[in-house]
Parts: sequence; structure tokens; C-alpha cells
Amino acid sequence: MSITRFNALSAVEAERLLLECCRAPRWAREVAAGRPYASAAALHAAAEASLTDADVADGLTGHPRIGERSDSAQSRREQSGVGGASAEVLAALAEGNRAYEEKFGHVYLVCASGKGADELLAILRGRLGNDPATERRVMRAELAAINRIRLDRLVLEAAA
Repeated sequence: MSITRFNALSAVEAERLLLECCRAPRWAREVAAGRPYASAAALHAAAEASLTDADVADGLTGHPRIGERSDSAQSRREQSGVGGASAEVLAALAEGNRAYEEKFGHVYLVCASGKGADELLAILRGRLGNDPATERRVMRAELAAINRIRLDRLVLEAAA
């Protein structure tokens, strides 16, 4: 749909679509309430500016572990680079996911679009060296990148 059509949706419908991008109810309400947006860029700016640490925690619920099968077509598309990974790399991702969750208390979140399994594993291993404050900043940036891609699918791809 176009940004014009998105702007014309009811608040309930806009929030529903935004929750498909990011499962953070407060964020979806705030972004929907900020309409009308003059452009997709304005929507992106509002979406990123509205994202709080609490929203990141809520948003994590919509993301499966990297390398695990998901029921979400969106997540499968975003993690498509993992599809052809060797059993060894998949096992290393599973172990890295466990280590990350043990250290940080939540799922490893990364913008996986366009990245292969080896790259995602390298990023995971690198981020295991982060302290919690640094990792929160990195996670927020990763969720913002994921949201941007998903918002583009919502308002740009459908309009094309």
C-alpha cells in the first residue's frame, strides 16, 4: 500500500499492521497516532524515534532464534541465508544462541536480511563480547533496521 493509504487506515488497522512489523504495542500505537506521514522516510524517522528499551523487549517476542525454523513467513524470508547452512554451522549457531541467552537473558536479535549463516555466526560471536549496556544499544539498532525493512515491505513494496 502507499503511504497515503497507510495514513487513511483506521487506528486499529494501522496498529495491527505495525504489530506485524514489530510486536511492541506501545510503539505501534504511537507510530499509528503520529499519522499522517508525508513520506516513507518520515514514517521511518517516527518509527525509530518512538522505539524505547521496553519496546525492544516486547519486540523480541516476534523473533525466533537465528537458525531455527519459524512459522512466520517474514522471519523465514529474513533468515533465508541460513537455509543452506551446514550442520556444523547450524550447531554452532544453536550453541551461540544458548550462550547469548545465558549471558543476556533474551534471544539474539540481528537484522538477518541479506546475511548468510557464517556471517550471522560471526556477528553472534562478536556480540558475545559486549557488555549489557552496549548490547542493549546494538539490539535497539538491529530492531530499528528490521522494522525499517518490514515497514518498507508494508508501504513501499505493495505500492510498487
